[in-house]
Amino acid sequence: MSDYEPGLPQDKPNEPQELQDQQLKQSHAPDTPEQPAQSADSGNNDVQSESSYTPPPPGPSAYGGGQAYQGHPPYYAPPPSRNRWWLPVLGVGCGCLLLLSMVILPIVLIGAIAAAVSESGGTPGPKVALIHVDGVITSGSSGGGIFSDGMSGAETIVEQLEKARKDNTVKAVVLRIDSPGGTPAGSEEIYNEINKVKLSKPVYASMGDVAASGGYYIASACNRIYANQSTATGSIGVIMETPNLSGLFEKIGVDLEVVKSGRHKDIGNPARPMTPEERQLIQEMVDDTYDQFVTAVSKGRNMPKTKVVQLATGRIFTGRQAKEVGLIDEFGGLRDTILAAARAGGIKGEPQVAKYSKGGPLAQLLMESRSSKTLSPADYDRLADLIIRRLATREANLEGLR
Repeated sequence: MSDYEPGLPQDKPNEPQELQDQQLKQSHAPDTPEQPAQSADSGNNDVQSESSYTPPPPGPSAYGGGQAYQGHPPYYAPPPSRNRWWLPVLGVGCGCLLLLSMVILPIVLIGAIAAAVSESGGTPGPKVALIHVDGVITSGSSGGGIFSDGMSGAETIVEQLEKARKDNTVKAVVLRIDSPGGTPAGSEEIYNEINKVKLSKPVYASMGDVAASGGYYIASACNRIYANQSTATGSIGVIMETPNLSGLFEKIGVDLEVVKSGRHKDIGNPARPMTPEERQLIQEMVDDTYDQFVTAVSKGRNMPKTKVVQLATGRIFTGRQAKEVGLIDEFGGLRDTILAAARAGGIKGEPQVAKYSKGGPLAQLLMESRSSKTLSPADYDRLADLIIRRLATREANLEGLR
């Protein structure tokens, strides 16, 4: 019997074994693709097809030695599979974003519509404008969010007062003040704008928990002031504080070197004590600001300046004490103030209220949810009040009226 391998030169039965091995090596040279060797069955001379060929396991010698080639054909491993762990994460993230957009976007849109309806008073007709002054009074714009403290910027309050002044449907303005004070400049700006509004329509002040220092400064400009008997108000005065850290700096070995253009340029330098001359200069500045404060209260309350000076020692008063000395006019809450301002503006019956709020759409939406049938108006009032107070309350160590 003779072995037959497809693709190889045919061997003659009488050819030497060495020649057959040489031909076998040449047929499997590197520059030609390998052709698997096949052998005929000892009991059958029929040739096996290449498609049915199963290579035998490799032997001790692939070439030579009088044995047929028994090596494996070339094998190329498939590329490693890529780990696509981020695909489920991406899918979950996109789903969450879609869900949030479906929930938050309608709330924002409804809140914006509610804010527009609120500031317009709902329907055409005479109305009372309600402006909130919450937190520390500063120059600039009001700021704050749901999870952060807030302040009342004079720029924002002045814009709201101007809007109410130019709106012919607004017959009266109510300022809801809940502020411990703030800067002299910011309080002065609001005070001056209130005087402009008073020329065309009444402006009433409603004091909340606290309306002290700068808060009382702006309230004194209003036509009438309403407060609760337990309201903290007054604190007419000016304060300026400068820390002296020279002892601490000396203890920790800090030496602050200063280069200045004039001897008073570093007044208030915490690295050294204040000189008597510097103290006198600052005292004169505080006294001048204090005189402006007293003069403003005297004009706003139509009270002799000498009497204001007697009250302007920096002390605070309860609402009841303030009424006894003439710093407020009536006891009452926000509702009482709105009704009184509406009557002063010539509005008969239940007044419409246009709320000018510095809060965001969500806070405004809560304020406008009083008409909901699921919760009582008192429940929504308490919820909105908690959020608004979070927006408005800040423990600030600002220099000025406080």
